[in-house]
Amino acid sequence: MLDFIRIACAVPPVKVADPIHNAADICGYISQADEKNVDILVLPELTLTGYTCADLFFQETLLQASIEGLKQILCCSKAHPMLTVAVGIPVVISGQMYNCCALLSDGKVRGLIPKTYLPNYSEFYERRWFSSSEDLQQKTVQPQTLGLEGDEPIPVGRDLLFTVGDGTVIGVEICEDLWTPLSPSTLMTLNGAEVILNLSASNETVGKRSYRRDLVRHQSSVCGCVYAYCSSGCTESTSDLVFSGHSLIAAGGSVLAENNNPVETDYMLLCDADLGKIRAKRRQNKSVKDAVSLYSSVEPMRKIRCSTDALRSDGTLFRYDRLPFVPADLKELTERCYSIFGIQVAGLRQRLSTIGAKAVVGVSGGLDSTLALLVAVQTMRQLGRPASDVHGVTLPCFGTSDRTYRNALELMQKLGVTVKEINIKEAILGHFRDIGHDPSVHDGTYENSQARERTQILMDYASVAGGIVVGTGDLSELALGWCTYNGDHMSMYGVNSSVPKTLISRMITVLAEDPRFADARENLLDIVDTPISPELLPPDAQGQITQQTEDLVGPYELHDFFLYHMVKHGFTPRKIYSIACRAFDGVFDQETVKKWLKQFYRRFFTQQFKRSCMPEGVKVGSVCLSPRGDWRMPSDASARIWLDEIDHLS
Repeated sequence: MLDFIRIACAVPPVKVADPIHNAADICGYISQADEKNVDILVLPELTLTGYTCADLFFQETLLQASIEGLKQILCCSKAHPMLTVAVGIPVVISGQMYNCCALLSDGKVRGLIPKTYLPNYSEFYERRWFSSSEDLQQKTVQPQTLGLEGDEPIPVGRDLLFTVGDGTVIGVEICEDLWTPLSPSTLMTLNGAEVILNLSASNETVGKRSYRRDLVRHQSSVCGCVYAYCSSGCTESTSDLVFSGHSLIAAGGSVLAENNNPVETDYMLLCDADLGKIRAKRRQNKSVKDAVSLYSSVEPMRKIRCSTDALRSDGTLFRYDRLPFVPADLKELTERCYSIFGIQVAGLRQRLSTIGAKAVVGVSGGLDSTLALLVAVQTMRQLGRPASDVHGVTLPCFGTSDRTYRNALELMQKLGVTVKEINIKEAILGHFRDIGHDPSVHDGTYENSQARERTQILMDYASVAGGIVVGTGDLSELALGWCTYNGDHMSMYGVNSSVPKTLISRMITVLAEDPRFADARENLLDIVDTPISPELLPPDAQGQITQQTEDLVGPYELHDFFLYHMVKHGFTPRKIYSIACRAFDGVFDQETVKKWLKQFYRRFFTQQFKRSCMPEGVKVGSVCLSPRGDWRMPSDASARIWLDEIDHLS
């Protein structure tokens, strides 16, 4: 139900031209893989014989021994029926020899896939021994003609796909097939393949490892698939070449697992891959379907059912980042923060230059308004205009703490913006008298009135200043609806609307070290350390914040995790709960995760009406809730089936 598949790449210590010895090693890896609940085991190209046999491939003795070795592996496969195995073997069909992958399960050869592209340049000389799949004139081969037992014809061809478990579709290509302009795996994914296996024998030269990695990563991205690549190890003949045993498993453009050593053999690399991500991307991205229509000559493929009834992976070997919006690597994080900041500035620059306006920012001393203010200041710099064309307005009221008030004023002063302070207490008390609200009752009316009064003043002040109100609300708040409708919910352009809360604090930390904002460094770092709060309720006797957002709506770390996987991948509450419990193990217990997951779905559905009329704002990442772009849903949709699923979680 959770859509995980466990894949292993095994690189045995091949003894060149000794299929019986090699078969024994392969059987050992089959047993190891089965013990670890692997669903698919991939072995290198021509595993049974070794890739470097050269003219020994013409020897009948070697070919017969290969079949004997295959029988040995089939016997082992019968004892491990839940495992699908891809092994490389030379096969003679109708008088021609083919470099094949034999796909096995439950003691049977489910299909033979010949290599299509045979390299015959530089150090490669494959056409001397093998024929291409293009030369194959038949769709099946009788087992007896290969020296195998059984009456059932074995499918053979480059047009084979295999289904395992819940219907997961697997395609196979061999080494050079990947290095071509139109690889078989591209055609396979157009025909529905979700997992591609590549049995390879790629020798090592300077720089080739990184190129190979990029190639596999790219193919997994453009094809929207899981791609498992397994290459021959260093026990191949070293007469002229060294084979490094490079293995890697990628999915959707990211490397999930890779062996560490530059030259290695006799090891098994395994990991879980999340097919749910692959399937979500394909549902959302219609380009694959369009490509099928465009390339009408794409040959249809045969689907062969393997014996396994279910995939065994529970996903425990798949690592989910606790903070999916925040890179763990410091260099990558810094690059992302600057990239987002640059996008925000570019968006606001275009808007201000088009209408010739100034920028008005409500500055609270909190994270969101701080980032918006930095964006506005840098925008003016790029436009060649003074920082004073940014009007920072602070609007203290009942809940404003000494700390945030001080930070707001000092930050604006150090950045050189025009500073405006408007205390709204009397305006709010007058408003309470008008509507008959008791100011001692600290309810929704008490809080929302302050938010709406601030927005009204900002809008009116923008008219006076000749500017537009730059919105400060972020992606996390929009997801939860944690904003007052027509209050802080509204602006004339939102620069933070697709930046999640968990990333904003990191962005400010990074920008605090930027020489452009050196004068404000101390305030920026203090703002990062300030508890997140709307400051709509009075502080305590010491002037400290009493109203903390995460106590009310839940930890933003959890909510951003839920948001990312719900919107980006369309995962079910059950799957999100499962992976969240694993990602936050030791941080939040299961009941806490479940509590805030239910809160997330409830608020996400009931607060859509705020997103349906949200202001324009720049998109910076792959998750965005703009009703004009990435997210469209009816405001009165029912959340019942999602909430019911959460209620039944255990």
